[in-house]
Parts: sequence; C-alpha cells; structure tokens
Amino acid sequence: MTPDASDDDRTVIRPPGATPPTGFQPTQWSAGNAGGAAPPSEATQMVAPPPADGGHLPVGTMLAEFRLTELIGEGGFGVVYKAFDTSLEREVALKEYMPSSLAQRVGGGTQVQVKSERYRETFEAGRESFVKEAKMLASFDHPSLVKVYRFWEANGTAYMVMPLLKGTTLKDVLRDMKRGGQPIDEPWLRGVLSQITEALLVIHAEQVYHRDIAPDNVMFLPEKGRWLLLDFGAARRVISEQTQALTVILKPGYAPVEQYAEIPGMKQGPWTDVYALAAVLYFAIVGRTPPPSVGRILNDTYQPLVESAAGRFSERFLGAIDRALAVRPEHRTQSIGELRQDIGLGDSVPVESHYATQPLPPGTEMPARFPAEATQAYAPTARGAPAPQTSMPAPPARPAAAAPSAAVADQTPPAKGKGAMIGVGAGAVVAIAVGLYFALAPKPRPAPVDQTAVPAPAPAPASAVVAAAPAPAPAAAPPAVAVPAQPTGFEPAAEFDRVVKAQTPGFGVRLLTNKTSYRIGRDDLTMTVQAERDGYLYLFVHGADKSLLQLVPSFTSGSVKVKKGQILKLPLPGETAWETSGPAGPTDLLVMVSPRQRDHSALKPKKDGSIRVFPTGAEAAALAASFDGTGPVMAGKPLCTPNQPCEDEFGAALVRVEIVP
Repeated sequence: MTPDASDDDRTVIRPPGATPPTGFQPTQWSAGNAGGAAPPSEATQMVAPPPADGGHLPVGTMLAEFRLTELIGEGGFGVVYKAFDTSLEREVALKEYMPSSLAQRVGGGTQVQVKSERYRETFEAGRESFVKEAKMLASFDHPSLVKVYRFWEANGTAYMVMPLLKGTTLKDVLRDMKRGGQPIDEPWLRGVLSQITEALLVIHAEQVYHRDIAPDNVMFLPEKGRWLLLDFGAARRVISEQTQALTVILKPGYAPVEQYAEIPGMKQGPWTDVYALAAVLYFAIVGRTPPPSVGRILNDTYQPLVESAAGRFSERFLGAIDRALAVRPEHRTQSIGELRQDIGLGDSVPVESHYATQPLPPGTEMPARFPAEATQAYAPTARGAPAPQTSMPAPPARPAAAAPSAAVADQTPPAKGKGAMIGVGAGAVVAIAVGLYFALAPKPRPAPVDQTAVPAPAPAPASAVVAAAPAPAPAAAPPAVAVPAQPTGFEPAAEFDRVVKAQTPGFGVRLLTNKTSYRIGRDDLTMTVQAERDGYLYLFVHGADKSLLQLVPSFTSGSVKVKKGQILKLPLPGETAWETSGPAGPTDLLVMVSPRQRDHSALKPKKDGSIRVFPTGAEAAALAASFDGTGPVMAGKPLCTPNQPCEDEFGAALVRVEIVP
C-alpha cells in the first residue's frame, strides 16, 4: 500500500547553491545501476588512476587483504565496494569514508586529503564519527543490526568491512506487495516490528539513537528470515552539524519536531525513534507519510488512524501508532518498550550477553602492519517477509533516558561517550534488483543441510514436499469468487492479474524475491513464499521473451505444500538452480496457494526438462475459450473427489522483477 517513491523519505545534504551530489543512499544501490563494474582483477596494484576530484578506486585495488571487485555505491559521504577477503576467502562489503565535498584523492593512489584547510576540522570530525560508528556497530551483536568485521584508519581516511548481504528494503517490499495485490495486515506489520524494535531496545539501552528510521532504512534478508536496521548516518550528521556550509534536509514525513534545530526546548531521545518508527507504520497503512511534524506545531492536520483506518486493523494497534505520532515529545510514547507494550508485543526483550554491547573482538581494529590502503563497503539484496514474533522476558534494569523537557535544552549530542548519537553507517548497501528470465539449464545445486523452509512461530516443519501421485479426476466446483468473463485474447500478464483479483480472501499469500533486478548470466533467482493457510504451491513465470512457464511443481519435485505461517524457500534443496538469461526486460512471477491440488491441463502445457511450458498467443486464446472452469484459466480447476463437496479456493500473489544485461 505504498505509493511511488517520493521526496518525503529522502535525506539530502549538499552545499547551498551547489549541484546535488549523487547522494550516499546505501539502501538503494545495486551493482546493476552502479555502472556495471568490470570483473574482478587479479592485480594487487591499482590498475588505473581514480578521478582527480574524489571518486572511487578501480577494481583490483588491494586495501590490506581486501581486493576490490565491484563498485556498489558512491555518494557525497562515502564509497561502498564489493571486495574479496583474500585471507578468509569470502566476499565482503567495504566502506570508505570519502566526503566528496570536503576531500579528494591525490597522487593517483589511495591517499585522501582535504580540498582546503578550511575544511579540515569538519573532515576530521566526520572521520572521527565514522570510526565511532564502526566501533559501535562492532560492539553490538544483534541479528537485526549491521555487523562490522573490521575498521581502521589509513591513507588520510577510514574504512570499515561488513557482511555482503542480500536483501530488499521495506519501501520496496511495500511497493511490490501493493503491486501484487498482497495484503498489508496487522500480523505482517507485527512481524516486522517485533525484530526492529528488538534491535532498537538494544541500542537505546546504551543511549544510542538511530534518528533516521524510514522504509528505505529497514531491509529484509530472505536467506536469514530477518529484518535489518540500516544507515545510522553518523558521519553525515556530524559533518552537517560542524559547518554552516552544509544544509541538512531531514525526511519530513519521518523526522519528529525535536530534530529540527529551529525548534528549541525539545530534547532528542528514545521518543525520537518512536516517532519515526510510527511514521513508517503510518506509511505502510495509509500509503503516504504523516504530515510533516514542523507544520503540525502550528496547524495539526493529522487524522488519527483509529478513524481513518478503522475496521482494517485493531483499535489497540491503531491507537498505539496515533500516540507514538504525537507531535510534542512530552505527549508522545516515551520508549520503544512502551510502544511494544501498547501494540501487544511485550515491553522488553532479553538484553543477554550476545545481544548487548561487547568488548571489541580481537582483530576488529586492523593492526598497523597492514598496508595503508583502505576502503569500506557492505551490501544487501532481496525482497522480504516477516519473521516470527516472540514473547520476550524483561531485560536487566538499565538507567532510564531523561524525559523530554519543556525547557530549552542543548540540541547538540555529546561528542564522546555512549550518549553520542552514533549512526549505523551507510555500510548497508542494497544490492537489490529483481528481474529475470530463467533459462533452466541443468545446473544442479547441492542440497543444503538446513530445512527447506524457515520456521516461523511454530516449531512444526515449515514445508513438506509431497511425492507426485495420480490425481483424482477433476470434478466441477462451485465458484468461490465472482470473476470477469474470459477475454477473447490471451495475454499472460493480464491473466496473472485476473488470478490475483479472483483469489479467495484470507490466504494472505506473500511472495518475496531475493532481488528486484537480475543480471543476465550472473544472478540466480531465489525467493520465499508464506501464506496464512495450508495449501499446495504453484509458481508461474511470464518472461520478457513472452514465454509462459510453470516452475513449481516441477517434474522432479512432485507436489509442494506450504504450511500456514511458515516461510518456504525456493528453489527447493536439490532442485536445479533458476538462472537468468536474456532477453532483458520485465518478468512477472505469479504464485498460487490452494487447499486442493489443481488441474492446469486446459492450456495443454508441454514438458521441457523438469518444467512445464505453456502456449501463448492464438493457441492459448483458443484453448482458454474452451475452458469450463469457474475462474481464470491460469488458476486451473481444483481436483475434487466425485460427488463430494469441493470449494474452489486459492490465494495468489504477483511480483514483477527486471532482467538487466
């Protein structure tokens, strides 16, 4: 239920009157739109000089034991690279502090220096904050917070190394759910909140506040079944506070009034993140951001959700969001724990040793023996689904943060110590992109050791693969939903839409891909499926070349079942990988979940390896015209026992991805 991207959730920082830079947008980059970096080089020296005025380092550059293999993102405050750790032999993201408005590269190498002495103090303050951010992230150990493997200072700048993750931002997930007709309901939002609020409780216990929560700073990692909090933006914020030469434009729909320097007398604290998180929920429910907080001080046009969204969500849930969006801090929900209690998640989580702050692990700070060259980066990629909600016991008591004061308070965060509002750096780069056409060439993938599906709340098996068996003869089934008449032609994209519109309410099917665009010959498609009812799974693909395929069930998998509330990963273990091949263009994915097995023989699909290939064009139109089912021809018919009641029910979800060169 989200609209197209708008400026409401962008953070822009630039010198007044200057041309806006590309912007360090760690949750919106992908290798595909980063300019198509060259393949990794084996060289250990720089193969080409970087641009004279800032810019990224070339592929093949060695920074300590890390070889740069690809540019992930580049903006006004830093550069993020994909890199290979030659010591541990793994891919990582490497992030370099590089504020292009203040500094530049010199000597055709990795050395960075300020453009002018008048910028030195600001540059150094930003670098110090960058390092503090890295230390803070390295000290926290929570699955919904970005982890830092290494950080160090060299070449006049600083670097941090992070996991190379694959995920999709909440903003993109919401957009795709709306496009595919998938429900954004209270249980789903609770699943997102459960994990993000756990992470916020952990950092707030150390008096560290995010201050930039928005849909593009929350990411789902389908391979881990987790939501992740991104981009604290420490260096960016400190630079803006250190100089009058930079103007900060906060995200107006999400920033509470106390974040605006021109509003005196209001401290920032846990309630600051409470407001932003509630604004994210508002955006998910309404499809737009709440009115900007500054405008609400003089003329509050906010319409309570208990009125505007009544009937779609519980009154308790909506009332909790309304209270968290109170414009004045002293009237607002005061803590994340209180917000969790209001919503019904419980007021606390266990801040145990493995989730609380830790001493920095040995080797986190890089020894001086390594070369001075350095860089940092990190990246995620994919679409997401909610993770299980858990009830949590109360944590050990910690000193409460000071309540917001009505008196004038110092707006400058502490420069040192745990009270400093450190940001989780732009280290989180989204290698997101989805698009695909699948050439299912034989490329068997070894079966992983873990389960086929990631269990959600219940410990029961997440999915079951049922051996193919002779199906009972199909019997006529009464219509479950009124469906438009079959069209005279046959267009797969339109047929997919008809299936989604004809679905039975209550299935809550969610389809989440690992990317939003796929590079031909380089990326494989993986995805997760979740539903609110048990059922048999069907997956269809309409490619950019106009082909129409059925990937699930395949001739090797047999029937596949989804368990209520549990996450099923595709392709299944041992199944052929779903590769991408040309041509480039949009590809639609339709998933169906049905309590009964379904018969799709009306379109007379043909076997091609392990998959079914359906006809299109005039042939498909002629077959569809003779279809005697009660719904769309692509939905098929339920397989029922003769002379027994048979309900034609199913849920569906539709996602579009892009195939790119």
